[in-house]
Amino acid sequence: MIAMSPEEFELAVGDALDSVPAELMDLLDNVAFFVEDEPPADQPDDLLGIYDGMALTERNSGWGTFNLPDRIVLFRGPLTRMCDSREELLDEIEITVVHEIAHHFGIDDAHLHDLGWG
Repeated sequence: MIAMSPEEFELAVGDALDSVPAELMDLLDNVAFFVEDEPPADQPDDLLGIYDGMALTERNSGWGTFNLPDRIVLFRGPLTRMCDSREELLDEIEITVVHEIAHHFGIDDAHLHDLGWG
């Protein structure tokens, strides 16, 4: 487990988002990013992040006008508990950011694992 304050963790998530190519970030449509300490009670305790929304591949022409933003949430507790070094934690944060962004584009977990972003 690596100790990282909520403020440091949010900065690390910001750095991970900054590392995503601008061309890809420009394609995100109506997505907000959040950090929470732990996953909801109805989710696994070791859940690192979650995409809560409708993937671009599932949207139709009527979608968007009055829809709330999709949410990507990273969970600080599980991420800090699974890592043995600060470097590993920063890498896992970046991997989780990319993993959840991929869900926005309709890429499922199996394909992400095949691509090495499991």
